[in-house]
Amino acid sequence: MYVKEVTVENQVGLHARPATFFIQKANEYKSTIWVEKEERRVNAKSLLGVLSLGIVGGTTIRIIADGADEQAAVDGLVKLVSSGFAE
Repeated sequence: MYVKEVTVENQVGLHARPATFFIQKANEYKSTIWVEKEERRVNAKSLLGVLSLGIVGGTTIRIIADGADEQAAVDGLVKLVSSGFAE
């Protein structure tokens, strides 16, 4: 299991388009991936799950992965979130 904490840089947070882009990227990895805000954890590949966390800009979240490319999955998603979805 690999875990990293990151602050969401996008002012909008993980809503609508940013959440869809995040989930598309999460689906590229062969790992089980979760997003955790405070003590609530959801599957990172679930649009409704991610949206239900209410992640706004400035929120600190944890990205957790377990599987074949867990470190690449977490690092890739952390980079995406911390870049403000500029990629």
